[in-house]
Amino acid sequence: MLDILVGGFYGDEGKGKIASYLALKDDPVIAVRTGGTNAGHTVVFDGKTFKLRTLPGAFVNKKTTLAISPGALIRREILFKEIEETGTENRVIIDPHTAVITDQEAKEEENDPFLSGKVGSTKQGVGTAEAKRVLRKLKLAESYPGLSKYLANVPEIVTGALEKGKKVIAEGTQGHMISLYHGAYPYVTSRNTTSSGVLSEVGVGPRYVENVIVIFKSFITRVGGGPLDGEVEENSVKKEFEEHGTVTGRKRRVAPFDKELARNVVRVNSANQVAITKIDAMFKDAYKKRKYKDLPVEARKWLKTVEDSINVPITLIGTGEDAMDIIDLRK
Repeated sequence: MLDILVGGFYGDEGKGKIASYLALKDDPVIAVRTGGTNAGHTVVFDGKTFKLRTLPGAFVNKKTTLAISPGALIRREILFKEIEETGTENRVIIDPHTAVITDQEAKEEENDPFLSGKVGSTKQGVGTAEAKRVLRKLKLAESYPGLSKYLANVPEIVTGALEKGKKVIAEGTQGHMISLYHGAYPYVTSRNTTSSGVLSEVGVGPRYVENVIVIFKSFITRVGGGPLDGEVEENSVKKEFEEHGTVTGRKRRVAPFDKELARNVVRVNSANQVAITKIDAMFKDAYKKRKYKDLPVEARKWLKTVEDSINVPITLIGTGEDAMDIIDLRK
């Protein structure tokens, strides 16, 4: 069956970490990446750090087919670089309808003072490309000979696997709170980043879904413009909460975990599980623990208050950088 991974706040929640862990533990036959190249997912595995903008974080499982959804946008040079870095040449498939960003879209976005200035775009050309796609002016993967060897009907392959009872992971990008439809417009991204948006981009229906896993970090961060309730002044941010964007390198703004916001996000996404990452940033003695009983008492109390608030079980707890630094409470 299908598991969907969704970012709970403004992105940067650790989706790459959770995707890589689930790939290793659940052995999915396919992992599908949605979204565009403005979203970076970091995976730490086997002593190496990978920063991915196109391939699924599930690449760590060498048996998993890595699919790019028809709703995604790619840049060819980034794709080829990631394939080489991860050694996944023979297991990547791209839907013919996947859209392709060129230097022209990136240049147009960078030169747009509203997008690159007020909104705080990553300047990767994703928004501009998405707009051109809606106008039917953007070229798709099927138009590029250099991509022909990767082309395959992703919705058909995914549906076929699901009908045989196989496990598939769909990796969403960014976060619920910057969804084009559900975020604080105009300080949003150019797509619907919720679970329903992920399904639409993959091209499968909701009856195949087994789990919707919303991923939160133990604190909130965001980059670019827009509101951030409870934002902490930069000069008072503790070192352990200081982060920089995977794609842009910009320093992330910081705010405390918001239980009310989390509860709303869980409801809108119909989540039946929640993952919490970076618990070790709040509770130092939680670092790299892999059993719940080994967490400090304060960490367990905090997790319980969150779980009681959102009314959904916290099943995965991230305690360190490595993909396997996880406490797995799934039954």
